[in-house]
Amino acid sequence: PTCAPRSAAESRHPHRSPRNAMALEHLTVIDLTHMLSGPYGTMLLADLGARTIKVEPPGTGEGTRRLLENDPHHAVDGMGPYFLTLNRNKQSVCIDLKSPAGREVFLDLVKTADVVFDNFSVGVPRRLGIDHESLARVNPRIITCSVTGFGETGPQTQRPAFDQVVQAMGGGMSITGTPDTGPMRSGIPIGDLGGGIFGAIGVLAALAERERTGLGQHVDVSMLDAQISMLNYMATMYLVSGQVPKGIGNGHFVHVPYNCYPTADGHIIVACIGDAFFERFAEFADIPELRDPALKSQPVRFAAKARIDELVAAKFRTQPTAHWQRLLEEARIPCGPVNDFAQALHDPQVRAREMVVDVTLASGKTVSLPGNPVKLSGAAGAAFTSPPTLGAHTHAVLSALPGYDEARLAALRAAGAIA
Repeated sequence: PTCAPRSAAESRHPHRSPRNAMALEHLTVIDLTHMLSGPYGTMLLADLGARTIKVEPPGTGEGTRRLLENDPHHAVDGMGPYFLTLNRNKQSVCIDLKSPAGREVFLDLVKTADVVFDNFSVGVPRRLGIDHESLARVNPRIITCSVTGFGETGPQTQRPAFDQVVQAMGGGMSITGTPDTGPMRSGIPIGDLGGGIFGAIGVLAALAERERTGLGQHVDVSMLDAQISMLNYMATMYLVSGQVPKGIGNGHFVHVPYNCYPTADGHIIVACIGDAFFERFAEFADIPELRDPALKSQPVRFAAKARIDELVAAKFRTQPTAHWQRLLEEARIPCGPVNDFAQALHDPQVRAREMVVDVTLASGKTVSLPGNPVKLSGAAGAAFTSPPTLGAHTHAVLSALPGYDEARLAALRAAGAIA
């Protein structure tokens, strides 16, 4: 079952043939998330068309509504960059989940929804009476997803966790940086973002299984688990050899030259993977020492890594990044400039892929945001709507539910159960 009222979705997605419908616009997601990991997961689902109803506490709303809301450089219409980005394409309904009347309203909303997504601490949904077992009693098809720091099983479920905590515990920080700099966190919050991505994947997997069984289930995602998963082949290397890897900066533990090199005006990445690329690079670079036949062997190159990096760096310092990028591309050698945000977000390829989109706010102002990276050939492209004001859709969403006439809504507002 899905929510019958589709007024907001219909305004976002005018009538199309089925082939041109957005991939998830037949689904309704109830979004109980806050801060970053959970809202990013539901943002991905909303970008793909899911009707996403953000349930917020009356009065304060979700925490990121207040974050940087008055920052003179980053806020627009009283919304900071967190809220602007993570809550586009969503509706806002204010329900007090701590009150019996509010919980009853929430359960009525769940009856016709597909997914309930949260990133509360472990145990909070059960204490509120909105855990999967409770929700499945009113809707056996409901899929619930909880993204937590350490997951819902194991000895550390009650530990609080934020992005950098799981980055550190997940091992990735230990190989970022060098022995001289020490551990270094990722510049983007991959601990939070990884949890949201895997949460969205888990929801999609549960929806696919529901097609076969007709039943929903619970998705348990740990941010720490996500970090361990992303160690990938490097974890396997340790598990096979017992050798603990160290930080190697921007270099590679197999390939040479594979590093970040300074140029006359910035930095450039060169990634020579395998003997064939090295031979092509040696020809391109025209550095006599790199023509040594012995360097055609990877073990010899790796043993000479420091010297090769020194020679390549000295060469690249003589000209600007654009000069080297053009020549490297002509030689078909994998390379790329180290872009700052201005360069990355104005890159022609990024713009061609619609990875920067303009969103019109309720005030009529336009703000640019990162786009949706998932491109589906058989579905309509993403449409982006303004993040909602607090409780903007409470009346429209609830009045469409059976039994919610004006008198009942007024009574619920007077009791503080909704706003």
